[in-house]
Amino acid sequence: MEIKPVTWSHSSLKDYEGCARRYHNVRILKKYPFEETEQIRYGKELHSAAENYVKNNTPIPSQFNYMKPTLEALMRKPGQKLAEHQMALTVDLKVCDWFAKDVWVRGMADLLIVDDDNLTAWVVDYKTGNDKYPDRDQLTLMSLMVFAHFPHIRQVNSALLFVVKNSMVKAKMTYDEQDQAWWDYRQRVGRIEASSSANVWNPSQSPLCNWCPCTDCEHHPRH
Repeated sequence: MEIKPVTWSHSSLKDYEGCARRYHNVRILKKYPFEETEQIRYGKELHSAAENYVKNNTPIPSQFNYMKPTLEALMRKPGQKLAEHQMALTVDLKVCDWFAKDVWVRGMADLLIVDDDNLTAWVVDYKTGNDKYPDRDQLTLMSLMVFAHFPHIRQVNSALLFVVKNSMVKAKMTYDEQDQAWWDYRQRVGRIEASSSANVWNPSQSPLCNWCPCTDCEHHPRH
């Protein structure tokens, strides 16, 4: 069986692992148009406000003032500050353009701080939701992407910043931990490639089926 390479990101990998059927219908076949909810719109506006603050020192809009103290603290850290920084790699972990034909994985850092003097970086992802079940897996991938794009860095400190809850979930990765982490990702992505090659996209039943757009699935309550 020929294994077809796929292009992936943290969110697409999580979508596949949540339900291969939904992943195929939504991301590959694009059967269901994207609908922007009020929560999504709020998150986009918050990310834009933080980006403008980091890049241009644009004042934070009043509705997002609650995140200003944390952003100010992050900006005081030593190093170059990069907002909404795109990073992409080929399958052999070579840096490539975001839209390169051979791109394998993509990731965007909401805030990346590269401290060349101390060979350390901070990567932060803003979250507007609840901090009850933090997804640290995203921090692992972003740390790996930083090591690939800034090979002199020897440690990446990362955090999920839950801005509404005013809490931060932290993680740390050192340079010598990369190989095992990439191996784990290759195994996980390999399952997507196997599904694609066999064209088999089995559904997974869960409480999230109630909100799934795939109403023709046998596990959807409307079926």
